[in-house]
Amino acid sequence: MQISNSQQVDIFSDDQHQLHYAELCNALYERELASLSQQKLNNINLLQRKIAGLRHHIKRAAYSLLQHQSPLQVDVHNASWQAKQAAKCMANNYLVQKTQQWFSNNIQIGCSVAVHIEQLGCEYIELDSIDKIDLSGNRLHTNKFGWFNIDGEFAENVYTQPAVLSLRLLKPSKAILTAACCGHKWDHKGKGQQRALSLRELLLSLSINWKTFR
Repeated sequence: MQISNSQQVDIFSDDQHQLHYAELCNALYERELASLSQQKLNNINLLQRKIAGLRHHIKRAAYSLLQHQSPLQVDVHNASWQAKQAAKCMANNYLVQKTQQWFSNNIQIGCSVAVHIEQLGCEYIELDSIDKIDLSGNRLHTNKFGWFNIDGEFAENVYTQPAVLSLRLLKPSKAILTAACCGHKWDHKGKGQQRALSLRELLLSLSINWKTFR
């Protein structure tokens, strides 16, 4: 079931809100437990901490999905954002000068950013967050992917990321962030199967200000 923006405003005033909330929590638990089961964690304490933190993060994500104001729709059955997918990946319209100018003016710690990834014959856009800024070096560090120059170029060895052909930091726009939040993918045939966002990415999507893209 998809929820429009107008429905989100009143979602907690009708009798179905508990059902929607429960469906979102169930979908998120199912997805995160499946993901944890595939991770190779030798440290049992780390696994225990991850499982212990699920309840808090999932409740926060489910509640925020039902309240967050965005141009996207919520699919409560899959705990995902939904929007029409473009025929081609818009990241290929990348402009160095505009990317550099935007990050020069808007860079800040904790900001959600979009990274274009080409991997295993597919391309998609993934959300990450800025955790370090090197003003003297005109670069920034993202929590997952590492260092990028503010013109978008990846500043590390791309082969540290398994099976990744290229990484590029993108100037945010409505189209870019929509594709990232909805998990849109493309391959040589065109549109691919939608990628399920991790809980971390979903929480990052909930921090986006759709007026400023920050």
